[in-house]
Amino acid sequence: MKKIILLILPIIFTTSSIFAQEDEESTKKERNWGHVSGNFQADGQYYIKDSKIGAASADEKFLLGGYSNIVYTLGNFSAGVRFEGYMNTLLGYPNAGGINDGVGFPNRWANFRNEMFDITVGNFYEQFGNGLVLRSYDEKMLGIDNAFDGIRIKASPVRGFTIKGLIGKQRNYWEHGDGIVRAVDAELSINELISKLNESDFNAILGGSFVSKFQKEDNPIYNLPNNVAAAAGRIDLSYKRFNLVSEYAYKINDPSFDNNYIYKTGQAFLVNATYTQKGLGIILGTKWVDNMSFRSDRNATLTQLSINLLPEISKNHTYTLPAFYPYSSQTKGEWGAKGEIMYKFAKNTPLGGKYGTSISINYSRAQDIKRNQINDSTPIYQAGTLGYETSFFSIGKELLYQDINIEISKKISSNFNFIVSYVNLTYNYNVLRGKNDHENVNANIGVIDATYKFENGMALKGELQALFTKQDEGNWGFALLEYTIPNWFFTAFDSWNYGNPDKENRQHYYGAGFGFIKGGNRIQLSYGKQKAGVMCIGGVCRSVPATNGVAISISSTF
Repeated sequence: MKKIILLILPIIFTTSSIFAQEDEESTKKERNWGHVSGNFQADGQYYIKDSKIGAASADEKFLLGGYSNIVYTLGNFSAGVRFEGYMNTLLGYPNAGGINDGVGFPNRWANFRNEMFDITVGNFYEQFGNGLVLRSYDEKMLGIDNAFDGIRIKASPVRGFTIKGLIGKQRNYWEHGDGIVRAVDAELSINELISKLNESDFNAILGGSFVSKFQKEDNPIYNLPNNVAAAAGRIDLSYKRFNLVSEYAYKINDPSFDNNYIYKTGQAFLVNATYTQKGLGIILGTKWVDNMSFRSDRNATLTQLSINLLPEISKNHTYTLPAFYPYSSQTKGEWGAKGEIMYKFAKNTPLGGKYGTSISINYSRAQDIKRNQINDSTPIYQAGTLGYETSFFSIGKELLYQDINIEISKKISSNFNFIVSYVNLTYNYNVLRGKNDHENVNANIGVIDATYKFENGMALKGELQALFTKQDEGNWGFALLEYTIPNWFFTAFDSWNYGNPDKENRQHYYGAGFGFIKGGNRIQLSYGKQKAGVMCIGGVCRSVPATNGVAISISSTF
């Protein structure tokens, strides 16, 4: 902490001097004490044992997790801290051996910026390009926080050119990972650099990244590299209504737990193209990944200490039943493609009606890549070897995931609107859930979502969903009703596994709750049952256990 204070003090004094010089006239009239802002969030649950759905009770009965961010800003200077408390960690979040339990201040930072520099010391989050070689972020729903603790400097020496560099260790619960991450990224906007192109319909941005991690070798069997480097190049082109974003990444051999300690290089390639005009949007994309797990600790597992993030290729479903089978990005290898068309039929047309009609058609598919043995005597993924051979953009035969869905949104009157959607999913249960003897799941899902708004600010929302499959747990039905009045909402739902092949397990997962919202304040109290499954956000997933209990959530911003 003493080192951090010594680093912060010069920034504070420099900032105070600059601020005093620039605002000497105004401060004579009125003293500026700066501004304080922040937020607070707390989630707790009382657990009830339910053997019918496999829900366990916690030893403490009631578990709670919460945090608060406090930020102080004065001119070009800002600083902040975050307090977190897990007493103890809610079930289902990463917490092996109770490593996440406890209270403290895991994040503290200070920042100074002017026209040329943006300097941060302490904890910070960063992303280079699309994240193929570096992305640190905080996602409370997944229990992920891989913030850097160190120094980051951004500089803009000339118009249109930005360079940033960082060095630090990553957060690993209440500690730091063993590895040190060093990284630099540069981005050049051609149009900003060349003033004559400012009014052009064509825009081009070029970028490049270099990331290196250091972790001392400690394996008694294999000669592991102390330093592992990755590099990426990207381009962002746009012309009128068309935009193309592409990035390629390469990583040298990085033996780790994820790839069973093989000495193979890694690659990733991503392309997204969009076209938009009034009433029409088209998205096309593809990605190819080979051996691109990149962590600051080679022995880390699950969501721990990831340096990079591979963007998802599939649609992130928000309705309950379509979200039963989410896709998780495969760092070992995957090829994926997606396409989406969004069209709005104009008002006062046969298909548009009085208020217009919106339709969205989405398709995504992911397959394994093709791998070949290096020789007949060396199995693929044999520890201590080169592992396997593959060619760039190879596509294997094994299907990992496929999603075909269509959604229609229609406003009938000024008070009533509805959404109807259909989803067809194919889900490789063995690969995506880590099983060996489960057949692929083929599911057809339908959703009806309708809302009626009353003139006095009240609204009534209803959902009906149905999932049909002959695999896994069979057919499901889901119903939800939500009633809102100014500042208040009340909801009740039931998810029923009526088609389970085992009649004894045709369970209801029901719940109800209410909440109050005013300004930046929100409180919600609910009771419900939750089925075991998987939750995914952005292609990253965590297992969700079956639970039964009463939950409370409180949040506030200031």
